[in-house]
Amino acid sequence: MHRKRLLSRVFVLFCFLIKLIYCLIDSCFLVQMTRGHLWKSWDIFVQGNGYRYYALSVAKRITFDSTKLASPVCRSRSTRQELTGLNTAHVLLVFQSTYDRCPLELVRCIKHILYTEQRLVREATNVSGILGGMMDSMSQKYQQINQAFEELRLLTQDTENDLRKLQHNQEYFIIQYQESMRIQAQLASLATLPPADRQLREPALLSKKNTVEAWLTREANTLQKYRLDLAEKHQKTLQLLRKQQTIILDDELIQWKRRQQLAGNGGPPEGGQTQDILLSHSNCHSSIHSTFIIEKQPPQVLKTQTKFAATVRLLVGGKLNVHMNPPQVKATIISEQQAKALLKNENTRNDSSGEILNNNCVMEYHQTTGTLSAHFRNMSLKRIKRSDRRGAESVTEEKFTILFESQFSVGSNELVFQVKTLSLPVVVIVHGSQDNNATATVLWDNAFAEPGRVPFLVPDKVLWPQLCEVINMKYKAEVQSNRGLSEENLVFLAQKAFSSSSNNPDDYRSMTMTWSQFNRESLPGRNFTFWQWFDGVMELTKKHLKPHWNDGAILGFVNKQQAQDMLMSKPNGTFLLRFSDSEIGGITIAWVAENPNKAGERMVWNLMPYTTKDFTIRSLADRISDLNHLLFLYPDRPKDEVFSKYYTPPLSKAVDGYVKPQIKQVVPDLCEWPLSISCGRADSMLDADGDFDLDDTMDVARHVEELLRRPVDSQWSGQQS
Repeated sequence: MHRKRLLSRVFVLFCFLIKLIYCLIDSCFLVQMTRGHLWKSWDIFVQGNGYRYYALSVAKRITFDSTKLASPVCRSRSTRQELTGLNTAHVLLVFQSTYDRCPLELVRCIKHILYTEQRLVREATNVSGILGGMMDSMSQKYQQINQAFEELRLLTQDTENDLRKLQHNQEYFIIQYQESMRIQAQLASLATLPPADRQLREPALLSKKNTVEAWLTREANTLQKYRLDLAEKHQKTLQLLRKQQTIILDDELIQWKRRQQLAGNGGPPEGGQTQDILLSHSNCHSSIHSTFIIEKQPPQVLKTQTKFAATVRLLVGGKLNVHMNPPQVKATIISEQQAKALLKNENTRNDSSGEILNNNCVMEYHQTTGTLSAHFRNMSLKRIKRSDRRGAESVTEEKFTILFESQFSVGSNELVFQVKTLSLPVVVIVHGSQDNNATATVLWDNAFAEPGRVPFLVPDKVLWPQLCEVINMKYKAEVQSNRGLSEENLVFLAQKAFSSSSNNPDDYRSMTMTWSQFNRESLPGRNFTFWQWFDGVMELTKKHLKPHWNDGAILGFVNKQQAQDMLMSKPNGTFLLRFSDSEIGGITIAWVAENPNKAGERMVWNLMPYTTKDFTIRSLADRISDLNHLLFLYPDRPKDEVFSKYYTPPLSKAVDGYVKPQIKQVVPDLCEWPLSISCGRADSMLDADGDFDLDDTMDVARHVEELLRRPVDSQWSGQQS
């Protein structure tokens, strides 16, 4: 009967708490707190002074507001209806006496209620939202992890309560056992008494002894059952904990590191959500070594004598109070072979493959976030020691890694941990000219490395569609554009990579590209590799052509024959912009015009490619503006409509009698070309790709120079005025 009354009171208190919270929210008393504070970010395992202080303030505020709500004067009609049927004064008294002593439990209770409400709403929304679309898989996964840890917390709390109950019962059992021993002693002492006294006292003692022993027997069985049940709960809790540890450390942490790699290729930056989950839930002894991570990777193309930065973080540092004696972190550069030996726990004799300046840093504790991290801000690689190269491998294909290591103790130096972590592979260069090839090595490694690999194995060949994804991601990131590579662009690149003429994308889906084809062997008839050409295009676009690429003004990935076929069906003066096939980082203008040597015949002309050097003198838009015979951007857009917003404004009037000169681009009229050019085919001075062949036309260059020195005729002077 007493138990039923107790359960009834608990149920009433719980109902009151639920109704009270929603009445408070409905009355705008808790709106500010529930919206202004990130309840779900609270670490339910940490009970530091800051949390206790905040929990106490929340409890006091709720108690104050609930008192106002319980008052008949202040209560609104809706609130009165919500609290109908409850002895609010009595329950409020119980509420205050319960949570004044443990305010953190109140905060936990509110957090759990809000969390459960959000989960129920999400589930209801998900059911109705199946037709509208699926929830983001990553967010759903994080929600499942948090939900599992909430279940784990409740299990732990339930187990803790059972353990307390078991301890209480055991203490009472010991008391009764001691009582049994006392009765035994009394019975033994009866032997010294006269028979009459013994017969008078012995029956009562024997009866009491039998009663106590019977109770002890029953209680011993009950305690044994409690122990078995508690052990089973512990086992269930440990299984769930191991499962979450596997998900977080063996899956999420690996995927987080993988996202770091892809971010190096231009993929989306790795978010802090995984770090937050690791930080919130990495409290297991076995996970400590795994939670020493590199938050900010060092640059993967590392130039000697150049400053670089990195950040490492110990996720459990704040929880283990490591910041009370902050450890020091040391950075060392090691080779691929040394990294392999390190992962095999082989003795590397503390060897390094170079010397890093400013490579020691003390971890700093950030109280607001509870994180412990070391920020290396001014490291510099002074020298590098290279290993013997294999076969055709160049220095820009040799991979190193930065080893970060530290040591810290927990408690009174009772537990000492040595933690180590390796950075993503880095390629060391000594000159800027090596950057292009080093970037290719890093790109290939980041894209195709398998999680958990042996350092730093990577496939030697990959499917062409896989490589297309990589270079498209890299291109969009470098150019900082949402306009990526179209299917037509990728077909053009496939034709260039495989020396093919097929325009069918399906012909390339099963083809593979080797590392040698990518950046070791030169393209046919060229002195540069596929990657070197593509990287040159990215650099030129990034530095000088980004707005025009975003506007769709640059077709770019078009060969000479395609450009000719496209332009010959358009009116004279139609032009397009395509990347040069024969020069790294060049773009040329192709346009259709009359053939000056044959009346009634039209032909496609190609200007000598522009490079970064040219655009530092005069922009592409201004150069197009200078050329009056360029009228329409392919297919039929007036050039001023496309490029006028990028034209350089006209120069101001003369100052102090001086007129500032202006550079103009001039291409001589086709009739003014030297006889040796105009009498023959106009494309005799063009190479196989439609670009000027400098080796065979130096005389043409001299003639052009002479023409440029001549006074411009009226059609150009009108533009200069």
